Amino acid sequence: MTTNDSDSAAKPPAKDPWDLPDVSGLTVGVLGGTGPQGRGLAYRFARAGQKVIIGSRAADRAASAADELGHGVEGADNAECARRSDIVIVAVPWDGHAKTLESLRDELAGKLVIDCVNPLGFDKKGAYALKPEEGSAAEQAAALLPESRVTAAFHHLSAVLLQDESIEEIDTDVLVLGEARADTDLVQALAGRIPGMRGIFAGRLRNAHQVESLVANLISVNRRYKAHAGLRTTDV
Repeated sequence: MTTNDSDSAAKPPAKDPWDLPDVSGLTVGVLGGTGPQGRGLAYRFARAGQKVIIGSRAADRAASAADELGHGVEGADNAECARRSDIVIVAVPWDGHAKTLESLRDELAGKLVIDCVNPLGFDKKGAYALKPEEGSAAEQAAALLPESRVTAAFHHLSAVLLQDESIEEIDTDVLVLGEARADTDLVQALAGRIPGMRGIFAGRLRNAHQVESLVANLISVNRRYKAHAGLRTTDV
């Protein structure tokens, strides 16, 4: 056997990128679950059979929103939501992002955290991207939550479509970013629980800024064409 033959024999086969884990038994918490994006994601995951808890600063507000969503969704304050969930989606407004995560550092320790916050500003010309000191909202989350496994996903979804009960499928891809393949695989699998949706790996967290920023472009698309545009990745 030649050296090349030996190296080839020792190299494990490449993993199938669509061989994703079963996440159906995991509890998903949504911080900011009473806002449009959080409510929409909670509704879609619960409708797909996922156990969902929505969090809010006020437990009674979360409980009221959970009752409206149905499908077994529960409401709790943010701390309880974080404690009871296996995966936690951060869907809070950008201006409360850092303060919320700082207050939940202990509850989120060891958790898989999915940040879907888009730092945006608005003026007479429309939406524009902001760049946090850390580089992106996701990188800010990673800095504030050193004991959590932070990923980024679900940025480009229309809250209107997510909450529309008449729509059976959400025709879009979800760009997923993170540092560990095991974590991004879990997020991709979670995205795939929603009919019509795929999770696509899109790089490390250092690439999150341009993904978050693209929402400003989509807002411009939607305003011009009176649409609820999403993204599709071709040839994948």
